Amino acid sequence: MTTGRAPTGTGPWPYAVWALTRAWLLACVFKVVTVPGPDVTVDVSVIYRGWYEVLLTGTYPLDDVTWQYPPGAALAVLSPALLPFWEYATAFFVLVLVCDALVLGLLLYAGRRPGIRAAGAWVWVVGVPLLGPTVYARYDLMVTAVAVAALLAGVRRPRALGALAAFGALLKGWPALLLVGVRKGRPTRAAWTSAALSAAGLAAAFALWMPGAFAFLAFQRDRGTEIESLGALVFHLARQFGWEGRVELRYGSMEFVGPQVELVSTLALGLAVLALGWLLLWRLRARSFAVRTPAEAAFTAVLLFTVTSRVISPQYMVWLVGLAAVCLVFRGSAMTLPAVLVLVAAGMTLLEFPVGFAHVVASDAWGVTLLAVRNGLLVAASLVAARRLWRSTVPGRPGAEAAPSVVGGQPSRVAR
Repeated sequence: MTTGRAPTGTGPWPYAVWALTRAWLLACVFKVVTVPGPDVTVDVSVIYRGWYEVLLTGTYPLDDVTWQYPPGAALAVLSPALLPFWEYATAFFVLVLVCDALVLGLLLYAGRRPGIRAAGAWVWVVGVPLLGPTVYARYDLMVTAVAVAALLAGVRRPRALGALAAFGALLKGWPALLLVGVRKGRPTRAAWTSAALSAAGLAAAFALWMPGAFAFLAFQRDRGTEIESLGALVFHLARQFGWEGRVELRYGSMEFVGPQVELVSTLALGLAVLALGWLLLWRLRARSFAVRTPAEAAFTAVLLFTVTSRVISPQYMVWLVGLAAVCLVFRGSAMTLPAVLVLVAAGMTLLEFPVGFAHVVASDAWGVTLLAVRNGLLVAASLVAARRLWRSTVPGRPGAEAAPSVVGGQPSRVAR
């Protein structure tokens, strides 16, 4: 029996802490407060603004190799047109703030349901400011808002999960992974069919809208090893022993160029293939699907593909914070420790970029230490999340027995 009262941990405190921390983020992006390191707002005021001008002419930025995003990204870049009375960057920051507030609202609303809790909202409230001003100076928070909405809607409406995941994938690719943990049977058919139809329709619409909708695929293919990735640690350490490579600005990020870089990039792709293989094996073996399983599987999948990527940009961390927040919405979630590791990694990311980025570029002791700790936390979170997901869903493993779910306010047994 429910009392109708909000769960412990809501009240005014999440709103108050959110307001204070977001005021600080706005002060940073509007340069009232200065954070050491490079100016993170240049991406919005220069790069996004430049793309905005090109998109207004009726074409994607075909001649700009830094445009490495699916066609739906044009919607995010063009979104400041909704607020024409403000300068481009100002409008963009305000819209990101609105998306941030939307995520908080969704998490708190979900936390009022039986079997749900407010811990997820606190992960979001705390995790976003740990990333510093970069999180408001990229469009990744907008994509994360779509992903959070998809997972929360998918608790009762698999078709909504599929449609939103498809839309998110056309914004930035990774939300396609939200589909990996949908319960087998009718929910999977509903979600995956909805996703396929939505993706096909949206992709066709974008292709007809403007030329060059899929030019980004060639630009992504040619990327190398970015200096903040896991594989980049090889070259940061090799520079201490006279490695003859260098750091260059390529494809919009700082990458290593020199001997063996192509080999390490290929190995990173190989690790990503192994991660995909593990996810497929898990999907085949999993039998016990709880209401929290789609969120936990999505969190694990995005962790695995983040750590094996040739690029780990600071803004990628907001994806993980958002998915961790959804995981911790559910009582009994197995992802508490990985979520904590991600929060610590978020704080380390701020120290690594922008605060200590010059040290990372120089591969000095402080820069390498920051990067090694941040990436080490992500690797640990990935391994722990994968192990816990497997143990909670695959038969013959402790924790895979009789996982209860709560759907529509009533406890039920999941399909096995």
